[in-house]
Amino acid sequence: MRSRTSAGLLLYRFRNGQLEIFLAHPGGPFFTHKDFGHWTVPKGEIEPDEEYLATAIREFKEEIGLEIAPQSRFIDLGFIQQKGGKIVHAWAVEHTCEDPISCQSNLFKMEWPIGSGKWQSFPEVDRAQFFSIPEAKRKIKSTQIPFLERLEAALQAKGQ
Repeated sequence: MRSRTSAGLLLYRFRNGQLEIFLAHPGGPFFTHKDFGHWTVPKGEIEPDEEYLATAIREFKEEIGLEIAPQSRFIDLGFIQQKGGKIVHAWAVEHTCEDPISCQSNLFKMEWPIGSGKWQSFPEVDRAQFFSIPEAKRKIKSTQIPFLERLEAALQAKGQ
């Protein structure tokens, strides 16, 4: 049975005084022409006996190719439940990587076209980039918008 719980990292940075959020676009043929409402916090399934934050750090490296130090200052953003029922836990962390980000994502295999008997490999994430908060709220899956709002609230409480 597949895990119904994932963990991920929401990178953020300040550029010209504006908060920007880093989101990932899912790879594979089903998402090629989909944009608004399909971007996501880079995340993945929690392995048995793995701590949630450790999962988030591992999955970020596997999906994006950037390593985030475990001793970084993380902001716990809690969890949400996606439309399909999956629970997603997220942490925010400030990171000043530059654009463009060249994703070095893991690959997955699937039969494509479906029913053809041909198997192809696709990246889990085909692109990733920083967005302003208003743009991120249009790009991200609607169920993940609370992560953006919680990050904004946490940063305001810190005076950022």
